[in-house]
Order: sequence, then C-alpha cells, then structure tokens
Amino acid sequence: FTDLQLKGFDWNMEANKRGHHTDKYYHKELITRRGQPFQVRMLMNQPISKDVNIIFTCSIGPNASEAARTKNVFPLTTGSTNNAWSAVIVSNNGNSLIVNISSPANAPIGRYALSLQISSQNGRISENLGTWILLFNPWFQGDAVYMMNNAEREEYVEEDAGIIYVGSVNRISMVGWNYGQFEDDILNICLSILDRSLNFRRDPVTDVARRNDPKYIGRVLSGMINSNDDNGVLAGNWSGDYSGGKDPRNWNGSVEILQEWKKNRFQPVRFGQCWVFAGTLNTVLRCLGIPSRVITNFNSAHDTDRSLTVDVYYDSQGNPLERGSDSVWNFHVWNEAWFVRADLSPAYNGWQVLDATPQERSQGVFQCGPASVIAVQQGDVNFDYDMPFVFAEVNADSITWMVTPDGKNRRNSTKTDSVGKFISTKAVGSNSRVDVTDKYKPPEGSKQRRMSGRFGATSSEAGGSAEKPSSISGKFKVNGTLEVGKEVNLALQLKNMSGDWKTITVNMTAWTIVYNGTLVHEVWKNSFTASLNPEEEAEYPVRISYPQYENYLTADNMVRITAVCQVSDEAEVVVERDVILDNPAITLEVKGCSYGGVGEWAVFSYSTVWLRLCPPGDMRLGQLVLFPPHLFSCFSLFFRVPSLSPKEHSNFKFEITPLRSGTKQLNIDFSCNKFPAIKAFMSVDVTE
Repeated sequence: FTDLQLKGFDWNMEANKRGHHTDKYYHKELITRRGQPFQVRMLMNQPISKDVNIIFTCSIGPNASEAARTKNVFPLTTGSTNNAWSAVIVSNNGNSLIVNISSPANAPIGRYALSLQISSQNGRISENLGTWILLFNPWFQGDAVYMMNNAEREEYVEEDAGIIYVGSVNRISMVGWNYGQFEDDILNICLSILDRSLNFRRDPVTDVARRNDPKYIGRVLSGMINSNDDNGVLAGNWSGDYSGGKDPRNWNGSVEILQEWKKNRFQPVRFGQCWVFAGTLNTVLRCLGIPSRVITNFNSAHDTDRSLTVDVYYDSQGNPLERGSDSVWNFHVWNEAWFVRADLSPAYNGWQVLDATPQERSQGVFQCGPASVIAVQQGDVNFDYDMPFVFAEVNADSITWMVTPDGKNRRNSTKTDSVGKFISTKAVGSNSRVDVTDKYKPPEGSKQRRMSGRFGATSSEAGGSAEKPSSISGKFKVNGTLEVGKEVNLALQLKNMSGDWKTITVNMTAWTIVYNGTLVHEVWKNSFTASLNPEEEAEYPVRISYPQYENYLTADNMVRITAVCQVSDEAEVVVERDVILDNPAITLEVKGCSYGGVGEWAVFSYSTVWLRLCPPGDMRLGQLVLFPPHLFSCFSLFFRVPSLSPKEHSNFKFEITPLRSGTKQLNIDFSCNKFPAIKAFMSVDVTE
C-alpha cells in the first residue's frame, strides 16, 4: 500500500450537468459531452508528494483495449493536452484537489468506467471510481455533430416534443409527438439499442470503437428501430388489421414504446408505421446528442429496383391493382440527422437522411442512410448510403399501366412531377410547418432540374406498348366537407379537348386504403357512358354513403376513388384521387386557450383542462387518454367515455398540477368502436 490514499471522490454532478447541457436528463449517473472537460473533486488523506504518480483509466465496452481506443490511460498532470484524454489539476488545497477530466471530440459515446491507480516507492493501490455516460456534443466545434445556431440546437437536441406531418398533398395535417428523450431510463434504453444490434453481436469490440462516428451510429439505429432483422424496437404493420398489438395511430410518443420494448425483454413492440418509426428514431438520436428532425414527404415513391420509376396498375373496370412491388405512399416520414460526412467532401456536411421504416434491404439489413440531403438535391446517386432509394422517393417518375383482360400490360401515362411534394418539417421555435422541398430537389422545369440524375430513368416494366395521347381529360372535385359519418360527395369533371363529338365509357371504383396505398376493401363502384360535344366540359356525381364505407375505414380515414375513362381507339384516361375524411373534433381548452394555441400554467399550481367530444353517430363505450409528459412525471391518464347517441356531447373537466417548467405538449387520444384514433394536442408554457 502507498501512504497516499483516496478518501473521497465527488463527480460534482449538478454543476457538470449544467455545464454540459445534460441537466434535463432524469438519470442518476453523471452525463457529459465529449470534447469538453468536466470537473471532479478528490479528497486525499494527505498532500500529494513529488514521488507519487496518479494514473486514470477509462474504458468502454467489453474487452476494452488501447489499440481499439476503447481503453484510455492518462496521468494526473498540471498541464493540458489538446483533443486527448487528460486529467489536469486546476486547484490544489493540500488534501483537496479539483481536477478537469477531458475527452477527445471523437471519443466513442456510451457508458465509461473510471478508475485510478496511485503508485509510489511504497507500492500501489487501485480505486474504482464508478461510471458515467459520454454523449455527442453539438455545442463543441470540434465534434462532428457541432451545430452553430443556438436556436436550432435548442430545437433539434433539447426539444422533447414536436409535430409530425401526415395526410396527403390535398390535406396536410399534423399530430403531436412526445419524444421524451430526457425521461427516466430512456438513455439506458437507447444504449441498450446499440448493445443489441447485429454489429455488436458479431463483433462487440469493433462496434463500440466505431461509436465515435455519428454516421455509423445513425445507420445502426436505422436498422434497430425496426424489428425485421434483429428483434429491434418496433414491428411494422400496414395491413389495416392490428389485432395482437396497437393501432399505430394510437401511439402519441416514443417513451411508452421504448419502455415497453425493455419491459417485454427486448421483444418487438407491435405495431408501428413510418411516423412511429421516425418519432422513435428522433428520440434516440436526440438522446445521444445528435441533432435531428422529422421529415414528411408527400407522394413518396417506393422504388424497389433502383429504376428511378414506380409502376402502378389498373384494370379496365377502374380497380387499382397490387400487381407490382413499387408504390407511391400518400406520405412517408423519415429523419434527418446533422453531422459531418468525413467519408465524402465537406460540401455534403449537414443534414443526412436516416429512415428506420423497413422498406428495402441495404447490405442485407433493413436499414437506410445516412444519405446526404445536398447530394440528393444535386443528383449524386452514386454516394453511400442508399442514395438511389432516397433520391427516387422524391424524384421518381410515376408510370401508369393498364392491364388488359388477357393479362397483358399496356403503358398508359407517365407523370414526372407527381412525386416528392410539400416535403415538410416543424419550424424552429414554433408549431409552423416549414417546406424544405427545395433542399431535396431543384424546382420543376429549371436547368438544374433537367440536369439532375432522375432524367433518363426507365421503367422496370419490360413489356407493353407506347403511350398514346387522349382527346379527353378528367379530374375529381370535392363537393362540401369530407367527414366520417357523412356521405362522400365528389364530382368527376370530364372535358372534351377536341373538335369532335366524343362518347366516353367510364368505370369507377372506390376503395378504402392504408396511407401507403395498401388496398383494404372496395366500397363503391359505378359505370356509365357519357357523350361530350366538342370542347364541352361536364360533371358526373360520385356519392358514397356512410353505411357503404363505415365498416372498412382504417384509422387513416382514406378512400381512393378511381375512374378509367375511354374513348374508342384512344388510350384510357385514369383519374384518381385519395380523399381523407375528418374525424369529429375534440375541443380542447386550457385556461381559455383553444386547440392549436399556447396556454399558460405555473409550476405547483392547479390548472384546469376542458374537453368536449361530439361524435356524428352512435358511439359505444370509448376511451380517452391524456398524455401530459413532463407535467407530473410521465404518467398517462385514462378516462372511460360513456356511450353516446348521434350528436350527443360528452364534456370533461379535470385539473393538473405541473411539476416542471418550460414549454410542454399536452396530447389527447380518443378511441372507440367507430373512431380508432382521434387526436388533439396543445402547447403549454409552464412558468416557475
């Protein structure tokens, strides 16, 4: 034993957490950010003499080694070192030392063990000091995730609730989402996700060493948030039948999903769809310190064969056919993460696409990205990772094929500008929608657009004859409001663009669908013959009653109406429109502030919430769930709603006592036999 001994060690928890922007985490261990020193206090039994050496060792992961940079040995000194592990005395008051421990800006992130060894002529002793967690540091310029703008950093790292855009190009709507990255045990679960990846299972030493790279971690997480290869967090389901799990529309945040994954011994949580995968991945990225945001692409192409086209099929009766593997989703949600692309040139730094929704395999695994947004915009489809797939999501040509009665395919039409619309994300510091389409592609018709990689794309479909022009055009027009419980009322508008009289055969169908285009059930069809004089335009009604669609509507509330219109000896004109039916509204008020506004509450003061629900038809017993994250812990409130007659109202009033300050999001979710997911949310400013 040495004469010098360690009597006490203080992690200086509160001050370090404030200095490292980790004081919002509900976590017992110290959490620091790489590249930035943290301060500890050491109490010795006597002053340190010159013949004593104190050596620190920090290690991460199994079989840590200095060769892999997962074990680091460094002495206690009085001088600083740049971008390396170090322990520097900043104050020495006899038996009491204050020491700055620094990590390099490219150190692997995760849970470290810290120990020290005291050596002298009389021998040596070792002390285990405990563990702490090291995260990425977007506040430090030397870190690959550095983000200079303070408002953006607050939004993309520290904001724990947000908005995800859903719907269609004709009806963009939004849902609130609780990211909850600072909640109790969420950081532990995020680290468990990394430790359960295929890469860790195959080679844990190399995997942990590579956790210094946000590009590597982002790609691993994009594969682990879905469960397809690795018992990851979420199982996807787009069938419309969610028995055995939870309808994806009923999730309101990531915390419940991640906690359930751990509670179920890391078995996949059922079920998720794209915005659920993206919301959960956003939580994990922000929790680990990588700036991230959620992106929604409307009319998003799913190109399965790298052809930069998607092929859609119809028969002559107007039925959409699930014939090919390509599809166009009404919307698709992915993530962007902010970091340097050291594997490319600095021109491609910044936002990178990561997509956790399992669509196509990449290197044998359902993972996607990171794909540089700048590279997507410039058409650089040959870069890593998954650039052709992401590029096609926003740029693919949509080719319509008619399937003849004998099973042959005939190319009908090509749309070069229908995919990749209204690409959206939440604004910094507000609930406004920001359109970022110009970040993904140049404007239609521009010179840069014509030179991009999308041109020269060919369809994956080999057979079929060339497209023929038609003398007529058509579109659907919505009449009145579209609401669940009411008649769907549209009009098919046909126009004769020629100077000749035309007879048109029209076959129409309506199907309920899932938002990604999966057909659920045919609910209506009609056929008729129309005659149009030269250059005449006429309207033909489409009316679908509530009893026709009520039993087949999914939580997406989407109906696809298709008309195949044909003039003899001309190509068919396919007219299609997806409509979204509005749910009955939940009226939500907080101290006189209604849905969409910002209410004001105070910590430890009673605040009143009013809810009013008015369904359009009979409603059997339902359930109302209130999600008030960060208000009083993270519990949800469940209310039973009695059965209601048509147009009967149900009113609720309850009080909440907030325990934490800041801008918080209050989410409401209502479900019953007729309405699987009615949502509302509100932002609330909670003051001290």
